[in-house]
Amino acid sequence: MNNDYVQSKVVVITGASAGVGRAAAKRFAGDHHKIALIARGKQGLEAAKDEVESLGGTAMTIQCDVSDFDQLNQAASKVEEKFGPIDIWINNAMTTVFAPFMEITPKDFKRVTEVTYLGQVNGTMAALKRMKPRDRGTIVQVGSALAYRGIPLQSAYCGAKHAIQGFTESLRSELLHEGSSVHISMVQMPALNTPQFDWCKTTFDKKPRPVPPIYQPEVAADAIHYAAFNNKREMYVGMSTAVIVNGNKFFPGYGDKYLAKNGFNSQLSNQSIDKNRPNNLYEPVEGDFGTHGDFDNISKDRSWQLKIDKNKNLINAAAAGLAAVTILGALFKKLL
Repeated sequence: MNNDYVQSKVVVITGASAGVGRAAAKRFAGDHHKIALIARGKQGLEAAKDEVESLGGTAMTIQCDVSDFDQLNQAASKVEEKFGPIDIWINNAMTTVFAPFMEITPKDFKRVTEVTYLGQVNGTMAALKRMKPRDRGTIVQVGSALAYRGIPLQSAYCGAKHAIQGFTESLRSELLHEGSSVHISMVQMPALNTPQFDWCKTTFDKKPRPVPPIYQPEVAADAIHYAAFNNKREMYVGMSTAVIVNGNKFFPGYGDKYLAKNGFNSQLSNQSIDKNRPNNLYEPVEGDFGTHGDFDNISKDRSWQLKIDKNKNLINAAAAGLAAVTILGALFKKLL
């Protein structure tokens, strides 16, 4: 095992009270790291802290709204005061509104952008203020296949993820230009079985749902963990992510038409809800929502695409070896 996995690191995770952030916290806890859990909801944070410590990690919780840079910067200072220099910063916090674009208020659209996009900008800035002078550290942006391919009913969220992609590429180029040893990675996620569908704002009277194939948040957490320790520029989680990203490069018009036909019903379940139910757009919803959503029975707990990403060097070496054997075989035949 790589020594980096054994040596205790200081890890910051935003959006750590539920879903992917909480799954990531538990994944890092298994390596006995010091983990700062950042989110708005107190109950979810305390439950996440208990889970981290039960798995062998050390945890602290900070209630913070990532859309406010000053709050997040102060949180980073608190982490370093208690745990020491931050080694890994994971930008995961998000929110969304499930609705046709013309049914989203300007205020709500702005709020999604402030949390999902500017929350990552703020987190990155707070991390870099500390990492750059030390010339070390890793930042992981939790992205999405929707950073490349927008879908209906999630215009604010898709716009935010696209923005994160462009922002991250720009920043990465700057860091390389400066010769900085700080690494920045983006992990592109597929549909995930998280509690966000229980608390997101929607204008529909049917509960929103992820579009199959759906993966468990532990798959996402494993990819985040791997990216954090292996200087991965970008990772795709789930074959569906790779298909969406690459397919949109060559057939964007087909994607438009397919989603126009199928992208609405595929995101709405048969479960009736009160569209005025509590949502987490401006304030956290009370309670501990845990890691998983309601779709355990149809969610995958492993990703072959992730296995390929993890073993690219081995696969490339094998392919090169096979090519070399083939060429040598052909030359040998000619000599005979």
